[in-house]
Amino acid sequence: MAIIMQMTWPDASQEQYDQLRETVGWERDHPDGGMFHAAAFDDSGAHIFDVWESAEKFQRFSDERLTPGVQQVGIPGQPEVQIREAHAIFAPAYE
Repeated sequence: MAIIMQMTWPDASQEQYDQLRETVGWERDHPDGGMFHAAAFDDSGAHIFDVWESAEKFQRFSDERLTPGVQQVGIPGQPEVQIREAHAIFAPAYE
């Protein structure tokens, strides 16, 4: 079952996110099960929205690549993560 992962990270800056993108390399080496990723920033921090094939594939990516990358970059604090089963996924620009 596809899932939508929503992450809010008050302590993460755009610069740290860009460092993390380079460190983890998810754009060069696409994670198994990752379907869509978007990020935005405002005064309350980072807001990340992903679609994954399953919660298990997101968890594997988080354990094996994301968490070690976060530690390497040194992003402080902990994100708030919500995972929900996807009801519908529609991305007409990518069809």
